[in-house]
Amino acid sequence: MVIPPWENQTTIAEFVLRGFSSIRQLNIFLFMTFLVFYILIVSGNILIVLLVFFSHHLHTPMYFFLVNLSFLEIWYTSNIVPKMLLIIIAEQKTISVAGCLAQFYFFGSLAATECLLLAVMSYDRYLAICQPLHYPILMTGPLCIKLASSSWLCCFLLTAITMVLLSRLTFCGPNEIDHFFCDFTPLVHLSCMDTSLTETIAYATSSAVTLVPFLLITASYSCILVAILRIPSGTGRRKAFSTCSSHLTVVKVFYGTLIATYLVPSANSSQLLRKGFSLLYTILTPMFNPIIYSLRNRDIREALKMCLSKKPSFLLG
Repeated sequence: MVIPPWENQTTIAEFVLRGFSSIRQLNIFLFMTFLVFYILIVSGNILIVLLVFFSHHLHTPMYFFLVNLSFLEIWYTSNIVPKMLLIIIAEQKTISVAGCLAQFYFFGSLAATECLLLAVMSYDRYLAICQPLHYPILMTGPLCIKLASSSWLCCFLLTAITMVLLSRLTFCGPNEIDHFFCDFTPLVHLSCMDTSLTETIAYATSSAVTLVPFLLITASYSCILVAILRIPSGTGRRKAFSTCSSHLTVVKVFYGTLIATYLVPSANSSQLLRKGFSLLYTILTPMFNPIIYSLRNRDIREALKMCLSKKPSFLLG
C-alpha cells in the first residue's frame, strides 16, 4: 500500500499571517490609517441603522434592505480589521488553524451575502420603478423578511460546504500566509493534500453567488433604464433615477473592486499589489457605502437633519 506523503509529516497547529511585513517601516502610518477607516465604517453603518430604526418615514422595503447591508458591513470588517491591526502594531501574526478557517468562513459568507442583498435591492428598485402601482402589493413586509433571511441563510450554508472541505485538508507546512487575513487561495496552497475537489467546489459556489446576482442586477437595471427613458418629462426621469442612484453606485464600487482584485496577475512580484486591491473590498467599500447613501440619498439626509435638530429632552421645558 502506498502511503500518502503527508502522513509522514507533522501537521501544523497555527498559521503566520505576514500582513504588510515588506513595508514594516510604515507600520505606524498603516495602523493609524486602518484604525480611522475601521472607526468610520462601524460608526457610519451604525448611524444608518439607527436613522432607519428611529425614522418612521424610512420604514420601507428599500431601507429595510439597507439596514441589512449596513449590519453586514459592520461584521464583515470586524472579522478582518481588528486582527489586521494586531498584526501591524503588536506583531501578533499567529492565528490558529481553527481561527483561520473561521475567519475565512465568515469572510466568504458575508461577502456572498452582500452579493445577494445587492441583487435583492435591485429587484426592489425594479418593482418600484417598473411596476409602481403594484409595488405596495408585491413588496410586502413578509416578502422582505423572506428575501433578506434567504440571502443570509443561503450564503452561510453554501460557504459551509467549502468550509467543511477545507477543514478536512492537512496542513504540513510551511505555515506562512502572505496576506493580512485568511483567504481561500493562500490556504489551499499550504495544504499537502490534493485540493482539486475543494478548489472546484469553491469555484462553483463562489461563481454562483457572484455571477448570478450580478446578472440579476444587470437585468433589473436594464428594465429600469428602459422604463426611465419612457418617462416623458425630464423631471420625472431625474426623480425616478434618483431613487436607485445610490444603490447603483454601491453596486459599481463593490463589483468594480472585486473585478479589479481578480484581474491582478498572479506573479509573486504583484503580491503587495494584490493586498492593496484586497483592501478595496475589505475596507474601502464598506466605508463608502454609508457615505454614498448619506450624500446621494435625500431621505437619509433629511432623517439625519431631523435627528440633529432635535434638542435633548433634558434641555426642554
